[in-house]
Amino acid sequence: MSTGAAIAIRGLTKRYGRLTAVRDLDLDVEVGEVFGFLGVNGAGKSTTIRILLDFVRPTAGRASILGHDCQRAGLAARAAVGYLPGELGFYEDMTGDAVLDVTARLSGADAVRGVHRRELADRLELSASDLGRRIRDYSTGMKRKLGIVQAFQADPPMLVLDEPTEGLDPLMQEAFYALLADVRRRGRTVFMSSHVLSEVERVCDRIAVIRKGTLVLLSTVDDLHRIAARRVRVIFDVSAPPPPALPEGCELVDSMPTEWRVRVRGPLGPLLARLAGLAVRDLEVHEVPFEEVLRPYYREDTT
Repeated sequence: MSTGAAIAIRGLTKRYGRLTAVRDLDLDVEVGEVFGFLGVNGAGKSTTIRILLDFVRPTAGRASILGHDCQRAGLAARAAVGYLPGELGFYEDMTGDAVLDVTARLSGADAVRGVHRRELADRLELSASDLGRRIRDYSTGMKRKLGIVQAFQADPPMLVLDEPTEGLDPLMQEAFYALLADVRRRGRTVFMSSHVLSEVERVCDRIAVIRKGTLVLLSTVDDLHRIAARRVRVIFDVSAPPPPALPEGCELVDSMPTEWRVRVRGPLGPLLARLAGLAVRDLEVHEVPFEEVLRPYYREDTT
């Protein structure tokens, strides 16, 4: 599996008895990209992540992280990863500082104590007194912030983040996005699961959607925007003329006394050329929300 990819997955399958959680999954994540791994609860996202981290073994197929086979060289693969789980299982009687010390040692980067850890904590508004408190006294948001610090503190080449902004307030979400931007600039790779599609649209280069354990979409965010149908409202100074034959990719949705409503897939140029010479007063173009673009891929009846 010497592909040069940061994550390489080939034919990955995981069965639990009669249930197939992941089915024949093939996927590459390139070095330096922020990759969104999406799907409804139970789609197979967490199972895939657990296989990558060698928490569970696949029924068939292989996976590697930065060239390390996730099963045959699991320790080396995990050493390259900063992991933020969706459910944080911190020991409640430990302090925040103790958690960071232990996870730093587990990552083989105990020397990270100091400037970088303090900078991360400051950016996420975790004070020294907060880190001296026991986890049982932490709010959900504080636990999530501590989890982010422990994942980022060793500055690993790969970050695997499961629902990273769950429980964060909007201000801390912005701080997290700034952290992502920083690691991207340094060439780190981020593999993240999220239910917040506006977040995925904002931070990810590419996305994959998995449904019932099967990959149903793999695309760049930019390509999804390009293929999404836009809604165009054409407003006329006088009564709208009879609609002409529209260019390929354009569909008349509605015709009213002084306007047309057109759905456009692809570039707007051909439609604008067709409107030349008509008494057009205004043109309104509405982008389809990202959530609407992705919604069909979440449905179980999608073919």
